[in-house]
Amino acid sequence: MELREPQTSSSSEERDETDLETTQEQFLNLDEPNQDAYDDLIVSIEAKKQGLNLLIAVCDDAELRDRIIAEYENELQPCFRCYRVTLARGEPSLKAAINKLVQQEEYLRQYNPAVITVTGAEQLYFLKLGNERSEQEIFFGYLQWTREALRDFPYAIVLWVTNQILVNLSQKSPDFWSWRNGVFRFVSKKTNAVFNEEHKSIRFVLSNVELVNTNDNNSYFLPIKDLQELIQQIEQRGEKNSSLATLYSRLGEIYKRRLERGEAQDYRKEQDLAIEYFMKAAELQQELGLERNLPTAFHNIALLYYAQGRYTEAEALYKEALELRKRLFGEENLDVAQNLNDLAELYQDQGRFQEAELLYQQALELRKRLLGNNHPDFAISLGNLAELYRSIGRYTQAEPLYLQALELTKRLLGDNHPNFALLLNNVALLYYSQGRYGEAELLSQQAIEIDKRSLGEENPGFATDLHNLALIYRAQGRYQEAELLFLQALNLKQRLLPKEHPLVADTIYALGNMYRQQGRYNEAEPLCVKALELDKRLLGDNHPNVAESLYNLAELYRCTQRFTEAEALYQQALGIREQVFGVSHPKTVTVRKSIEELRSKILKQ
Repeated sequence: MELREPQTSSSSEERDETDLETTQEQFLNLDEPNQDAYDDLIVSIEAKKQGLNLLIAVCDDAELRDRIIAEYENELQPCFRCYRVTLARGEPSLKAAINKLVQQEEYLRQYNPAVITVTGAEQLYFLKLGNERSEQEIFFGYLQWTREALRDFPYAIVLWVTNQILVNLSQKSPDFWSWRNGVFRFVSKKTNAVFNEEHKSIRFVLSNVELVNTNDNNSYFLPIKDLQELIQQIEQRGEKNSSLATLYSRLGEIYKRRLERGEAQDYRKEQDLAIEYFMKAAELQQELGLERNLPTAFHNIALLYYAQGRYTEAEALYKEALELRKRLFGEENLDVAQNLNDLAELYQDQGRFQEAELLYQQALELRKRLLGNNHPDFAISLGNLAELYRSIGRYTQAEPLYLQALELTKRLLGDNHPNFALLLNNVALLYYSQGRYGEAELLSQQAIEIDKRSLGEENPGFATDLHNLALIYRAQGRYQEAELLFLQALNLKQRLLPKEHPLVADTIYALGNMYRQQGRYNEAEPLCVKALELDKRLLGDNHPNVAESLYNLAELYRCTQRFTEAEALYQQALGIREQVFGVSHPKTVTVRKSIEELRSKILKQ
């Protein structure tokens, strides 16, 4: 067996001479807290078929909200006729929106049972943005002063708001708030808001007039799109100064953290936005001569390029950031250590193992000197060096480093931290590589539960977790369970990552590999061919993953009696492995034995 591994900066993924991947099924079921909220909402609607029934639903995830709306509309028919309205921008009046609908619908004018779903509040600006009042202030004012007019609408009205609006709603429109018949909170990692804990980093750009409306008790500070609009207004005024460069950088950091914490509404879109704002920051910093800020911008762009599988562009920026940091701040610097670590991870993914090992060791020693050996960052370096050793088959060197990193991380950060989940995942891969499947399965499942809570399920790291557990199931012959997880992982990757990404290729490879093992040759071949094409295009002709794809396709051709084609692919795989791992490495020996067995079989025929 073989491994195919690191996917993201937070987790590793494996390949094996039998991995799998294809499309995936999206889970539509609500989790328990949200199912309870949904059931309560249904009961509240059905309990009052006549008269005004004002219900407030709270959700920060637009996709989840739309799914819930579609579900309750389907369930309530035919007892209720369902309608949807969207609040107008500029003058967002609930009364006006519903009145317009009623004037268009004879059914409503006859006061028949109906449910009117109102969305659009999530689009309203919290900031004034140069106007006398913000859109949210206007909205709250209409709610407060037109409350009595809502008596004219004897229907169930479900007003959808975000958490950021909810806190302000109860304070800015207390009379309207008092009329509510229920508040139904739907929980999601995704949010459209900048949290209050981050507002200090952007407070400098907000005027006192804007800040007067802020609520320190509201953990949801403001919608992130408000900051985008604020930046556009500054750009339109032609301002170019250090404050704008800082604002670009801060917004890029906010988007980057949202990606890391599973809060992004649209993962790929927000990843692109993070790159856009970091690039704007770098360009303006260069124009203004703010050289000391450049390494951070370059490094952040490189991290995001790496996550997108754009390895060549990432490498150039990592190197530029590293050179600048050494020149500006000296080599004994924690940012230099981080830079070395991240460049090493890139080299590892490129199959440049010797270069990666050297940089990992440098980062480890630097962190030990600057932080000591009782720090979370030191544990990260231990774990990363262990992961490199695991990926090249040096298992006896990997395990003690992993165990030391696990003990440190658990003691310093706790056993529910994403760093601990990462280590659990990678130790699971080590045990998988050693055939210790029972131990591997337990650690992999534990990592999945932690990442589900900390990252959410719409995250490439979670897709990696699923992929790796599928490998373990497949190795145990639990093919149905493995296939389900592989497909789920692939679906996530295809939604969250660029279509041509090494991690997508990994799961396509894995699925084709499993189908071959099961004798499902017709299904296996197109996946094996596609994985090979992607690997060559994304990683180059001499990458270890290309060797694995060549070997896997050669095995398929051997199984289907296409011996000439099989031998040619085996030979290509052998050449790559001899170059990357050496002539005596187990992976190289595996291919050589396969060639010998194939030739022996041909001679016997």
